[in-house]
Amino acid sequence: MGDLDREDSTPRRSFFGRMAAVAVFGLSGLSPTLLRAQAAAPGSDGPDWPGKLTARHRQLTDVFEIDNGAPLAFTQNFLAPNDSAMAVIVFRHRGLPFAIGSAMWAKYKIGEAFKIIDPETKAAAVKNPFFQPKPGVLNSDETAIDRLLAKGTVMGACNIALHAQSKRLAGNAGVSAEEAAKEWAANVIPGITIIPSGTWGVNRAQEAGCTYCAGG
Repeated sequence: MGDLDREDSTPRRSFFGRMAAVAVFGLSGLSPTLLRAQAAAPGSDGPDWPGKLTARHRQLTDVFEIDNGAPLAFTQNFLAPNDSAMAVIVFRHRGLPFAIGSAMWAKYKIGEAFKIIDPETKAAAVKNPFFQPKPGVLNSDETAIDRLLAKGTVMGACNIALHAQSKRLAGNAGVSAEEAAKEWAANVIPGITIIPSGTWGVNRAQEAGCTYCAGG
């Protein structure tokens, strides 16, 4: 199997080993959200994510494909009719680019590699078209990642997919796989937490009381 098909093949111990290294040596530019995700002690069950969800209605969108932004619309369609609702999104597998900031899209040619068309330019995306888009560019402005974050949506990005996808595209930027992974981690959109794996996040969200919606 290739890197894209081995999302959860990295042992949990190695993940937390990397996290301990970050805590000791530090990485400038890493968001506080990322650092909180990495704070769990080795041998534990991972970070306290998604935390306590108190809304009456709770739903997880499991985003494993970009699908022209449809998974974000699924989340908004759940939130819109419910006065008491909270959404959780897990970005994993080929849905991981949703969580990555625009600078990485240009440098690593993410749009070209994933065949993602920017609805504004009608060409391969050189920025994240789902984060802070111009009004009217998306089918609904409310499906933008920044709008969903502002509504309290909890979002997690799969660490295994981040390493696999950044490694796959490292050559586009002329850097090593290790450099690419560090750079992508530092450019995860603020408010999105890097979690041990996507399937780990799917499990934790359901344990927190979310119903499941496939987003791909």
